[in-house]
Amino acid sequence: MWWTNLPKRYVIVFLTFVCTCVCYIERVGFSIAYTFAADAAKVNQSTKGTILSAFYYGYACSQVPGGWAAQKIGGRRVLLLSFMLWSLTCALVPVDPQGVMVLVIARLLVGVAQGFIFPSIHTVLAQWVPPHERSRSVSVTTSGMYLGAAMGMLVLPSIVKFKGARSVFLAEAALGAMWALLWFKYASDPPRAEHPKAAAAGFGESTLPIGGIQKVKQSAQIPWKRIMLSLPVWAIVINNFTFHYALYVLMNWLPTYFELGLHVSLQKMGSSKMMPYLNMFVFSNIGGIIADHLITRRILSVTKTRKVLNTIGFLVASFALMALPLFRTSGGAVFCSSMALGFLALGRAGFAVNHMDVAPRYAGIVMGVSNTAGTLAGIIGVDFTGKLLEAAKTDHLDLSSPESWRAVFFIPGLLCIFSSFVFLLFSTGERIFD
Repeated sequence: MWWTNLPKRYVIVFLTFVCTCVCYIERVGFSIAYTFAADAAKVNQSTKGTILSAFYYGYACSQVPGGWAAQKIGGRRVLLLSFMLWSLTCALVPVDPQGVMVLVIARLLVGVAQGFIFPSIHTVLAQWVPPHERSRSVSVTTSGMYLGAAMGMLVLPSIVKFKGARSVFLAEAALGAMWALLWFKYASDPPRAEHPKAAAAGFGESTLPIGGIQKVKQSAQIPWKRIMLSLPVWAIVINNFTFHYALYVLMNWLPTYFELGLHVSLQKMGSSKMMPYLNMFVFSNIGGIIADHLITRRILSVTKTRKVLNTIGFLVASFALMALPLFRTSGGAVFCSSMALGFLALGRAGFAVNHMDVAPRYAGIVMGVSNTAGTLAGIIGVDFTGKLLEAAKTDHLDLSSPESWRAVFFIPGLLCIFSSFVFLLFSTGERIFD
């Protein structure tokens, strides 16, 4: 294929981009297919919240083990095994809204499998990509999530309508299997054996020295205590929690907000329903380009660059989230959710790349810790949102009323403000773990 002529690190980044794209097609796909089937079966909002949040319990359990496994046996192998497991599980998932226990177990398994993905990706990128390319490399990779979500929102509602919910799961499993074949054929481990010092420092193949390098013994011990007590790490963790709280609430409940809150059919919205995620795709790459430009041109230090982009992204997102229930048209809701998710994606050039700034050798481990917090946000936010909406119905509020949705969007908005100040106070762009 054409990409085999590119430097190997570019091939790796492209394949990880496709990886995250496929993963988020699966996540959005389940939300759309299950919401369609559950609403048809008159399943209550609390039960929907339980099913939609089950994925994140499994996802939380495998984050830190995923970072450890990637550190020990290599991110390339762990990614391959993860995709094989979740694709197989997805292919076997039944679509019965009344079969709560079966759906919960299936989503737990998919969550466990996908929980290994992002720690493994960060381990791979930290080994292959040189520091001056990290912002845009991580941005390109993570932007695949948003492109996948946008594609899912555009295409999958029509597939559900004409082919049924089951067809979505089979299509997702096929995509996962195809990516696994590409990764198996074209990915490889970095040249660690020949240049362990350079690889451990996080340099890609273009910056590896030609020869004369004295081999160094890599430490087998992971500094767990220092990682867990580090304030810069906690700044990353808190911002990851907030980012994913907002993302997962919108990803899982926007279909319900459009259908029940605004009485707008997803099938009739056309391409506008993909705009929030398409905006994330664009802003994520813009953030990476801006960050690398500021750093390589020495306009700002790494620390200041991370703080500026994180602060702008989260503060603008907070105002957009809190304004969302004030708009009573699909166009206004799409605009606000697009602004919120777009600027959150811009903020990823701050906190998300910071894993490799502070701990390039242990990037997978720190990402595992951080993403565990992000997954807890999914568990809390998605399930809690279902309970908030059910409570609104108990108080005799119609779900088409803005009062029913105000708390749903105000909570992540306030979290964005809090997290941005935490990152300003405690984050750093300097390496703190050797």
